[in-house]
Amino acid sequence: MINLTVNGKLHQVDVTPDTPLLYVLRNELQMNAAKFGCGMGQCGACTVIVGDRTVFSCLYPIASVGDRDVRTVEGLGTAESPGPLQQAFIDHQAVQCGYCIAGMIMRAQALLEEIAQPTEAQIRAHMNPNLCRCGTHMRILAAIRSAAASGRITPRQKVQGA
Repeated sequence: MINLTVNGKLHQVDVTPDTPLLYVLRNELQMNAAKFGCGMGQCGACTVIVGDRTVFSCLYPIASVGDRDVRTVEGLGTAESPGPLQQAFIDHQAVQCGYCIAGMIMRAQALLEEIAQPTEAQIRAHMNPNLCRCGTHMRILAAIRSAAASGRITPRQKVQGA
């Protein structure tokens, strides 16, 4: 049995240590926002936050999580009460097919928690690993700029000595 905390809730899963985090989220915990896209860490559809870093959960073995918290888009808000970044994506109609969006939102969330007011170049560089095959990149960038401008995403506290 492996213990892990996802979106603030402790879970026990009976999987082998090399099981990809994505499979645990989707198959064991029924958290289906993160998607299997390429299985090679090249599209970002499976992006989640482990600790304070984004990871491609399709490649990330569950044993590598350790005692760090896992955050998925399900932990940012609900359909009735979306989080600030989710609301910005809605407001800017940044979703077409929706397949990439959970990964896009989690990568953007990590950025805005690290840099409250990123430059355009910082946004583009940070978002670069994630792909949108529908071509809504410009609306995604607009949503991130809007969420940053709102000031509603709380920066992470820096750990001393980190």
